[in-house]
Amino acid sequence: MPTASMQTDIFEPALRAVARTHGMPHQRFVFVPQPVMGKSPEELRAYIDGYDPITGRPVMQEVVEALTRPLSEEEKQQVRFDRSTPRMVEPDTEENLYRVFLENNWTDCLPIVLPTEERVAEMLAATSHSPSEIVGRMRPTSTREAWEYTVEKVAVNAVMAGARPEYFPVILALAASQVSARGSTTSSTANMVVVNGPIRREIDMNWGIGAMGPFNHANATIGRAYGLLSQNLQGGSVPGMTYLGSQGNGYMYSSLTYAENEDRSPWEPFHVQHGFKAEDSVVSIFSGVRSTAYNLGLRAKHWRTHVQTMLRGLHPYLPPTLVLDPITARQFVDRGGFDTKEKLIQWVYDTATMPAGVYWDYQLVQNYVYPRALKGVEPYATMLKAADDELISVYPIDRIHVVVVGGETNGYWRIMGCNHSKSVSVDEWR
Repeated sequence: MPTASMQTDIFEPALRAVARTHGMPHQRFVFVPQPVMGKSPEELRAYIDGYDPITGRPVMQEVVEALTRPLSEEEKQQVRFDRSTPRMVEPDTEENLYRVFLENNWTDCLPIVLPTEERVAEMLAATSHSPSEIVGRMRPTSTREAWEYTVEKVAVNAVMAGARPEYFPVILALAASQVSARGSTTSSTANMVVVNGPIRREIDMNWGIGAMGPFNHANATIGRAYGLLSQNLQGGSVPGMTYLGSQGNGYMYSSLTYAENEDRSPWEPFHVQHGFKAEDSVVSIFSGVRSTAYNLGLRAKHWRTHVQTMLRGLHPYLPPTLVLDPITARQFVDRGGFDTKEKLIQWVYDTATMPAGVYWDYQLVQNYVYPRALKGVEPYATMLKAADDELISVYPIDRIHVVVVGGETNGYWRIMGCNHSKSVSVDEWR
């Protein structure tokens, strides 16, 4: 079918790469300048009446020719894209091998542990699963092809991250989630990883002082391994080509990996809320992390207003996950009467409101929620019927979450705007 695919010029390398991997390296594109967002109708019309910034030819001439010019023999040719990767690199000095890994974008640009056969074998000994077993398939966006990977390939990346073999079942569970820690979105999101159950103690994870920082070997290297395996096993993560986050996100280095402080929490653990037993070891992944609001404890008089202000400060497209130091968690019990997480979540749902007109004016809501509302998807279809000045609950209640972490040196806490993507059993990967 004759098609003139029109894009903005900043995406030209990524578009060519996607077309190539789908077997159509000569797909026809027409480009206009970036940005489109915020431009007036007159300015956008000038794009169409102007010149393609890639070819320098008139945009409408490119459109007409894309629709009418017969395909050449080269354009008709389907190209097979090779998704295989070599198991070994050629032997070389340690310094040269570091350079090879760096230049091939196999690292996070920090020093790595070289994945020798001996080190990978030691990592593989920490699981009962075969090295050749398929763990899953991953891709950076829904428009990219998904790449398949084995237990051995996950082990390679775990070694590179500096992880110890006893951490490997957690890393395999993260890989089995098939949720990429190197997801490509222009909005520059990252992931958050929360570990529950006995595995926390077994591998000496941190859920107390500094748990979300760079102070614990298991937390740091598990998170780093998750990032490296996502980058390498989904076919790469190269800015402008397979990663398009405009500003990037520093949380990507470790995916904010920590264990929940089950011992000091006044509520049941996160994994128990989601259908697992307390004695199960589970890793939970949150995606879309890019916005944070923070506060110090709960004041006696106006704490409800303070929390509402925090919630209003987040973008309404991504639901809130309350990440609470145990001090603040107990204050929610004492001052709010929330003796279960479910009661706190219900209160957040009731509190996180805004006028419907304000909600529907957010760009991401227009992009992603409004089309669903038009199709009748609830609760968005009902929300769309509200008057502009009517207060509506912004977040579906099942997308609001609470996690407890921290060492009680102070009652600082935060709200992360993110989605709970998946919780995966660690025990299945022992």
